[in-house]
Amino acid sequence: MISLKLNTTGSFNPDYGITEEDRDSLSAIVNDLRLDIVQTDRVLYQSGEIPSEKKPLDSRFLWLPEEILNAYEQERERSELGRIFKVANSIHDEIDAVAVLGIGGSYMGARAMMEACCDPYHNELSRGARGSKPRMYFEGNNVDNDATVSLLQRLALGGAGETLAEKRHAIVVISKSGGTMETAVAFRQFLGALEDSLGSDAPDLLRRLVIPVTGSGGKLHDLASEIDCDEVFSVPDGVGGRFSVLSSVGLLPAALLGLDCIRLLEGAVAMTEHFANAQFEDNLIMQYVAVNHLLSQKRGKSVRVMSVWSKALEAFGLWHDQLLAESNGKEGLGVTPLTTVNTRDLHSRHQQHQQGINDKVFNNIIVEGYRHDPLAVGHSDRDQDGLNDLSEKVLPDLMQAAIQGTNDALHQDGRPTTDLIVPQLDTYTMGQLFQMMMIATVLEGRLLQINPYGQPGVEQYKVNMNRYLGRA
Repeated sequence: MISLKLNTTGSFNPDYGITEEDRDSLSAIVNDLRLDIVQTDRVLYQSGEIPSEKKPLDSRFLWLPEEILNAYEQERERSELGRIFKVANSIHDEIDAVAVLGIGGSYMGARAMMEACCDPYHNELSRGARGSKPRMYFEGNNVDNDATVSLLQRLALGGAGETLAEKRHAIVVISKSGGTMETAVAFRQFLGALEDSLGSDAPDLLRRLVIPVTGSGGKLHDLASEIDCDEVFSVPDGVGGRFSVLSSVGLLPAALLGLDCIRLLEGAVAMTEHFANAQFEDNLIMQYVAVNHLLSQKRGKSVRVMSVWSKALEAFGLWHDQLLAESNGKEGLGVTPLTTVNTRDLHSRHQQHQQGINDKVFNNIIVEGYRHDPLAVGHSDRDQDGLNDLSEKVLPDLMQAAIQGTNDALHQDGRPTTDLIVPQLDTYTMGQLFQMMMIATVLEGRLLQINPYGQPGVEQYKVNMNRYLGRA
């Protein structure tokens, strides 16, 4: 059962939004598209007989979480997930940090999980406070000289203790082909640094401390064979990079952090079952897509703002930005996704959002539950700040008032909103969130009559980049 809730009433207004009749008018077509996504695409993918207009058909993400859970139930340690658990449960005795190298969908989902489910200062905690789980850093997503050098230097410093494990780190490198420039260059640099740091132990340790996630062939696969890596995990066929968060691409970093991968996958399965079976009026994904799609088509809302009301969800918002932009930004179509973190960004972006060009819809993601006891404003004998009247209020009270006040202000200036309510941030709700947004993106792509898979524009920059580097 899903635990997320959606409130779309902030978009129903005849002056600046849509009507419930508008939304309900999409019921028949959305139901037909659901059947296409849930049943037809799976049959076509598994048969291999894919019509040209549906190529590429990277639809396996939809049933992959269930597939992974079933394989683990039947094969345990021999399954991909079982092998991930084996590595995660053993390697933390040998290392204190992990550099995750990847770009786009190869790292953004893992980073989103870390920020949502770990302590926000995870990397600054002592080894004991982390339960011996490694610090985690992300690179290979840019060619920024200073950022790369600084991370290499940080890894060389090791942890705070004197044990051998605290002086060592591992590399998780994620690339289906191994040919993406940013990740390939970073892997060469970080691999060389790791090898040098291991000294005479390198021949024995390197194969355990380098963990690739890649395709069944290609440059990275060949490099993994040359290093003789103990474990090589797969980027599954039929799953595009930005849809791969619930495969080994995201599961391996999550397991290394000690996150509950089973609950993550169970959350995704629950969301898929909800999408496949719930009626239109109760279907969270259908309602979310219908409202947002109609606002873009009928009201010209070409900018879709994901307003996350928790700092822990900023990386999730950035993951969603890439998912939606690369999937549906084609053929002159698709909205522009934009993440804001509130209340922080109310003091930077919101003036323009509220009273600038009226081309935006605001999709709030609101977290109801907190890990820590609510922190009171507190009473002070120095009341020059004038806050003693709020002394018994807690930070969640202030957050709720800010959410309601912001929505009211947006509505007063003719800006539509929706509220997606998350009961708490844990792996189960994150599994639901990831799967919800991936399905929603595909459903809207089909409404736009474009293929949400593939990214021809991204490939063109790679060709041009190589040309400027003097490569054919």
